Amino acid sequence: MHRGAKSWGAAAAVAGAVLLTSAGQPSGHGPGTQTAPGDAEAVVSVARTLTDATAVLDDCADADGVCAARAAVHRTAVLTARPEHAEQAEHAEQAEHAEQAAAERGPVLDARSGGPVELTLKSPGVLADVGVADAYGRRVAGTVGRDGTRWTSTGPVPAGSRFTARLVVEGGAARERRVARLEFSTAPAPAADVRLTAAFGPGSGRYGVGQPLTAELSHPVPAGDQRARRIVEHALEVRSEPRVDGAWHWVGPTTLHYRPRTYWPAHATVRVRSGLDDVQVTDRLVGGPSGPLTLTTGDRIEAVTDIATHLMSVRRNGRVVRTIPVTTGKAGYRTRGGIKVVLGKERLVRMRGDTIGISKKSKDFYDLKVRWATRVTWSGEYLHAAPWSVDAQGSADVSHGCTGMSTEDAAWLYAHVREGDLVQVVNGQGEEMTPFDNGYGDWNVPWPAWRRGSALEAPVGRDDRGGAGPLRPEV
Repeated sequence: MHRGAKSWGAAAAVAGAVLLTSAGQPSGHGPGTQTAPGDAEAVVSVARTLTDATAVLDDCADADGVCAARAAVHRTAVLTARPEHAEQAEHAEQAEHAEQAAAERGPVLDARSGGPVELTLKSPGVLADVGVADAYGRRVAGTVGRDGTRWTSTGPVPAGSRFTARLVVEGGAARERRVARLEFSTAPAPAADVRLTAAFGPGSGRYGVGQPLTAELSHPVPAGDQRARRIVEHALEVRSEPRVDGAWHWVGPTTLHYRPRTYWPAHATVRVRSGLDDVQVTDRLVGGPSGPLTLTTGDRIEAVTDIATHLMSVRRNGRVVRTIPVTTGKAGYRTRGGIKVVLGKERLVRMRGDTIGISKKSKDFYDLKVRWATRVTWSGEYLHAAPWSVDAQGSADVSHGCTGMSTEDAAWLYAHVREGDLVQVVNGQGEEMTPFDNGYGDWNVPWPAWRRGSALEAPVGRDDRGGAGPLRPEV
C-alpha cells in the first residue's frame, strides 16, 4: 500500500500500527458484532485513499516514486498500541495520562484530501468486523474488501474530527479472534476559504414514522460560534406534506438531527434541501452545493414491549394487530428502556457470548445462529427468533438483552417492520436508551430540551409538555 519507511515528519510516512488486544468485559446488553479478544497483536495501517491516483502519481519526481504531492493525499503514521479495555491503573491520574498519550499518538490525516479513510490489516488474518465512530459515538459507514484485509469508508470524513476504530481480527498464526482499537484524526481545513456542504440522511426511500433526518457537515461549526450555527440552520430547509412542527438539534460540530415534536405523519412526503451555496458562514467558511433528499413514510408501526407482562403489542396506525409473548434481558443483562428506532433487518445473525465478554467456560456462554433479527441498537440489541426460550416467553426474562420470541412471531415482525419504525420498552429495570451514540434514541429527548439544541432557540409554548410521550393510538 505504501512505498518507503520514513518517519512521520517525512514526505511519506510508515504505514504500520501495532494494536494490542485485551480481554473484554460484559456490557450488560444483547449480543452484537463485537468479539472478545485474545492475547496476540494486530498490525493495521490507516490512511486516506487517493481521490485521483493517476494525476497525483504523474507529478511524482522523487527517486523512490513517493513525492510530497502524494503524501498530502495519502498519509499514514505509526500508531502506538491502545488496548480496547485497559487494565485498571494503580492511580486515576496515571490512567488519565495514559489515555491522553494514546490519543496524541494517533495520526492526523491531511484535510486537503477528499478521499475516504482506509484501514489495512498488515498482520496475518482477516477483518471479521470493523466499527469506526467519531468522538460523539456516531458511526462512519464503510465496507470490508473481498480479501478481508482492507476497510474503506463509503465517503469522505469531516476535517478537524477525531475517530476511534475497533477491529475484530480472525485467523493468523494463532488462529484466534483478537480485538484491537486505534485512534486517528483529520486535520482542520486550511486557512483559505473552504466550502461547507451538508450530506443529508438516511437516504431516499420509505421509512417508518420515527426516522430522524440527519445532516453531516463537511466542516465543523463549533458550539461557540452560535452566529454560524444559526446561518447553517436557516439554510437547512425541511418541508413535509402534511406539515409538522419540527426542529434541528446539534448533536456535534458536524452533525445535526431533525425530528418533529412527536412523529412524522403516516404516508407523509419529506423534502430536505440546503440553501448554503455561496453563503458566507464564517470568515473562512463559504457554503457549497449540497444534494437534496426526498423520503416518504409508510404506516405508523409501533412495537411496545411491556416487560412487566412479557408481552409485545404491535400497532398499525393505532390499532393493535398482534400481541406477542416475549422474553427480555435477565438480571445483569437488562434490556434498555425507552424509545428506539429500527436500524435494519438481518435474516440470519451469529450471536456469541464472548461478544459481550462472557467466557466460554461460563454457564451463560452461547454461540447461536439467530433468525429473523430486527436491529434497534448498534451495540447489538435485536428483536429476534428464540426457539430455545419458548417456555419462558410470556412469563420470564432469560435473554442477554435482546427481545426473544417464537420463530413464527419473529418472522411475522420481520416482514411487517421497516427502518424507522418505532420500538418501545416500558416497565423494565434496564438503563434508558441514549439519544445519539447507539442508534436513534432521539425520541427520548424531551421536546423543550430538543429545542434548546437548536441555535435558533425557537420559543416553546405553554402547552408544550415535552417529549414524545408514550406511544399512543392516533386520535
